[in-house]
Amino acid sequence: MDKSELLLQEITNANGVSGYESEVRKIMKRELEKTTDNIEYDKMGSILGVKNGSKDSPRIMTIGHMDEVGFMVKELTPEGFIKFIPLGGWWGHVALGQKMRIITSKGTIIGVVGSTPPHLLPPEERKKVIEIKDMFIDVGAMDKFDVAKKLGVKPGDPIVPDSDFSIMANKKAYMAKAFDNRVSCAIILEVMEKLKKAKHPNTVLGGATVQEEVGLRGAQTIAHLANPDVCIIVDTGIAQDIPPNNFSKAERLGAGPVVLIYDAGMIPNLKLRDLVFKTAEEKKIPYHTSYMVGGATDGGRVHVSRLGVPSIVIGPPIRYIHSHNGILARVDYDNTVKLLFELIKKLDAKTVKTLTED
Repeated sequence: MDKSELLLQEITNANGVSGYESEVRKIMKRELEKTTDNIEYDKMGSILGVKNGSKDSPRIMTIGHMDEVGFMVKELTPEGFIKFIPLGGWWGHVALGQKMRIITSKGTIIGVVGSTPPHLLPPEERKKVIEIKDMFIDVGAMDKFDVAKKLGVKPGDPIVPDSDFSIMANKKAYMAKAFDNRVSCAIILEVMEKLKKAKHPNTVLGGATVQEEVGLRGAQTIAHLANPDVCIIVDTGIAQDIPPNNFSKAERLGAGPVVLIYDAGMIPNLKLRDLVFKTAEEKKIPYHTSYMVGGATDGGRVHVSRLGVPSIVIGPPIRYIHSHNGILARVDYDNTVKLLFELIKKLDAKTVKTLTED
């Protein structure tokens, strides 16, 4: 594996559901210390590496979010089965029958979301989507085996999808959990490494937030700490190039970074949006636009911080987000790194000033 693949493997395999991001934060800290001048934290657990350029301002922040969708132990049944609540958005069919890691005080244990065999289901029950509240995790519960005492499982323990990073048979495609949004954390780390060897007319703050999947919480506090002049939010696009009839969709693997023209939490700064388009076209970096009516990103909190922050969302398209396994095209990863790097180098004081001038 090359350097990028090793980084993606480590950062996606790490356990880090919303509110429990410490494993991921340690990776971010270790890598940012190699490329930035100092590290800053908010009191929620978000992290920023500060890279000084030729000018103190403008301050350009680029962030992804560290947390992945997962679950939390809610309670144990008398028989030793684990009831759980979702951290982030899940569709019941995606979770059913899947392996889970439960992070306990005694270590990590493996379980499976229990499912009734089809042999035992009447026809009308087979058509239903089971709700998360009605599911349970089986960690090998049996009579006279005290799950709480012997395994250390207790309410509040995080539950992480059990899935490891894989290079697929098509070597240009990767599969892993947590691409939403660890892929963006990795992209930011690579951009900061490239900036270490390049001149840039600004101060760059690169890092990652916590608790995006449960309400964009870390974005609000990190934006207040950083007080940026511009923010580039890096998040995943939702690839739609799957059956039965969506192969013509623009948001597809291999089409380059997605630039969001709208989401439920933010309309991007229009001049910054146009600068992204111009930069991509000048540098011959493929890109495509998309929108998200039913979801939001960290930009929803950042762009209304203090007096307002010109913001944009860019990121690679991923198939099957909010599931145990997503699929990423390496070319989209590389082109997102290139676009961010070229865009940041353009954001000098004069250019940033024009973003908020009539």
